[in-house]
Amino acid sequence: MNKFTEDTITAIATPSGAGAISVIRVSGALSFEISDKIFKGKKRLSDSESHTIHYGEIVNERGISIDDVLISVFRNPHSYTGEDSIEISTHGNPLISKQIVELLIRNGARPAEPGEFTKRAYLNNKIDLAQAEAVADIISSRTDASLRGARNQLDGLLSKKVEEIRSALINVSSFVELELDFAEEDVEFVNLDELSKRIEKVKSEIETLLKSYSFGKVIKDGVNAAIVGKPNVGKSSLLNYILKESRAIVSHIPGTTRDIIREDVSIDGILFRLYDTAGIRISEDIIEIEGVLRSRQAVKDADIVLLISDVEQGRSDELLEEIKSFTDENKILKILNKIDLGSNDTKNYDAAISALSGEGIESLFFIMKEKALGSASYSEKGAIVSNSRHYECLRRAKETLEKAEESIKNKMSGEFISVDLRKAADDIGEIIGIVTSDDILNNIFTKFCIGK
Repeated sequence: MNKFTEDTITAIATPSGAGAISVIRVSGALSFEISDKIFKGKKRLSDSESHTIHYGEIVNERGISIDDVLISVFRNPHSYTGEDSIEISTHGNPLISKQIVELLIRNGARPAEPGEFTKRAYLNNKIDLAQAEAVADIISSRTDASLRGARNQLDGLLSKKVEEIRSALINVSSFVELELDFAEEDVEFVNLDELSKRIEKVKSEIETLLKSYSFGKVIKDGVNAAIVGKPNVGKSSLLNYILKESRAIVSHIPGTTRDIIREDVSIDGILFRLYDTAGIRISEDIIEIEGVLRSRQAVKDADIVLLISDVEQGRSDELLEEIKSFTDENKILKILNKIDLGSNDTKNYDAAISALSGEGIESLFFIMKEKALGSASYSEKGAIVSNSRHYECLRRAKETLEKAEESIKNKMSGEFISVDLRKAADDIGEIIGIVTSDDILNNIFTKFCIGK
C-alpha cells in the first residue's frame, strides 16, 4: 500500500491572505475520524451521509473554540479524490486557517504535497492524466479563450479523441498479432494494402491534432508581441492607448524609452504580452545602447513584431531589413502611425492607425489576432493540443507509425509491424496516463499549487 492510499492529507485550498472565507481540505481513509476529534456539532461526521453540510465549532485540545465552521462531507468514491474527504469553510483570517491545519496534523493528518489532491483523483481513476493537467490550466487561465480550452480538456474532449486513436491502433495491431499466431496455417486476416490504409487513417488523425498545437499554444500561453521602430514614431503612445492609461512616458525627445516595458492585455480572448521597446538607432548614450540591445532580443523572442513607422518620418525600410536579418519576416506586421496628420500612402503597410485618436486600432487588433492564430480553422471548443507533453507523445506516435508503414512497404515480417503499432499505442496512451512513469507524474503534479 502506498502513501497515497494510507495517508490522510490536509491543506488550505484557498489563496493566502485575508478574505471572507477560507477552505481547508482533508482527504484519506481517516478524514472523518480525525475531523471528529476537533469538530463539535449536532452530529458526528463519521455518521453523516455524503454530500451533506454541517455547522459547528472547531475546538483545540484544551476545548477552546477556534472558529465557527461549515463542514462538507464527501464519502468515497463520490468525491474529487475518490476517497473519504471533507472541506472545512472558516472565516478568512489566515491565523484561523493555520491553527486548524496544525490541529488536523496533530491529530493524524499530514500536509499535502503540491497537486496531491488531483494526483489522488488521477490514481483513483476519477480523471485521466490529460484532465488532471487541465485542472492546473483552469487555475492559471487568464483569458476567456484559454479558460474555455482548459474547461473542454477537463470535460474530456481531448481524452475522448486520444482514446479513439489508441483503440484504432490496438484494433489494427490485434489483426497483425492474430495473423502471427496462425502463421503456420498461412491464414491472412488483413491484407497489406488494407493494413496500410488503416495505419494511414490513424496517422492522419494524429497529424490533425499535431497541427492544432500552434493554435492551442496561442490560446493557452498567449502571444509575445514586440513593438519596435525608430525613436518618436509613437510606440509608447500605441501601448498607452491599448492599455487606456499612461503606462509609458511619451515625449518628443528621441530615446525616451530606455528599457523594455511589458504589459499584458486580452484581445478578443487571446492574451497578448506587449513589449514596448527602445527606439532602434545608433547612439553614444550607454544606457540607450543597452536599451537598443534589449530591443533586439525582444524582437528575436517575439511571436509577432509590430514595426511602427509614422507619417512624418516615412517608411522604415532600413530598419525592416535589419530586423529581417535576425528574425523571421513572417512575424513582422508593418504599421503606419499618426494618420491623423494626413496620409494617403498606406498601401505598403499591414495597418494604418492613429495612436492619438484610436483610428484603425480595431483593425490592427484583428490583424494581430489573425497573425497569431494563422489560417487554421480550429476552435478552443474542440479537441486541440495545447500541452507540449501531449505534442511530443503524438509526434513520437506518428514517427513510429511511419516505421510501420516502411516495414509494410518492404514486406517485412509481421513482428516488426506489430511492435511499431504497439509502441505507437503506448505513446498515445501516455497522454491520458494509461502508460506513464513516476517521473512524468512527479513532473506534472509538483507544478500544481498546494491544496489542489
